Amino acid sequence: MDVAEQDRPRDRERERRGSRDRSVYFRPVEVEVKDNLEKAMRALKNRMSKEGVLQELKRRRFYEKPSVRRKRKEREALKRLRRAARRAQSK
Repeated sequence: MDVAEQDRPRDRERERRGSRDRSVYFRPVEVEVKDNLEKAMRALKNRMSKEGVLQELKRRRFYEKPSVRRKRKEREALKRLRRAARRAQSK
């Protein structure tokens, strides 16, 4: 029995379970670089922060149970409502 035949059961098991691809897909964030690279890096950082790319990557790093996800979404919604109320009050 050669090495290739020994690996076959493991390969079949891997195929049965399916690929556990944990990659995250975001739409590309582009920043135009004219003269100053540092300025472009700051613009990229600001744009990524506004779009929540880094927060999303951090959140998806580990599995989130459905109950935890639900509580997080409720917390975020409450935060948005409070922020909107504060903005409406200041006008």
